[in-house]
Amino acid sequence: MKKMILLFSHKLTQRQIEEAKESFDVQEFLRLPTELQAIWSAIPADEENITPLLAPIKKFLSLQANSEDLVLIQGDFGAVYHLVNFAKELNLKPLYATTQRRTQEYINEKGENVKKSIFEHRRFREYE
Repeated sequence: MKKMILLFSHKLTQRQIEEAKESFDVQEFLRLPTELQAIWSAIPADEENITPLLAPIKKFLSLQANSEDLVLIQGDFGAVYHLVNFAKELNLKPLYATTQRRTQEYINEKGENVKKSIFEHRRFREYE
């Protein structure tokens, strides 16, 4: 059973779930446990070396993933780089989600100009 492991700080949209199932035959979505999600979602900007912080996430990935599983990896650039390379070492397929931004501008009830951005999922793309 192919799964998608989520190294990702957001919830998947219904469209993302549908695409993963249809395009990649994903049958299971696996989120990080709460304590690992807390690490992934808050990589400290002032930390010089984040490798030790990522060790428990790498261990989780090693234990949970099977060859050919997918890993959706988005977040801190350095952490993403590190985990994309690690996923490839495990023969996993690292992906990221692409979006298209639509912008709406309107005047609110206070007469203020408001600009709102809406991001729509377009596709998953493999890190190469």
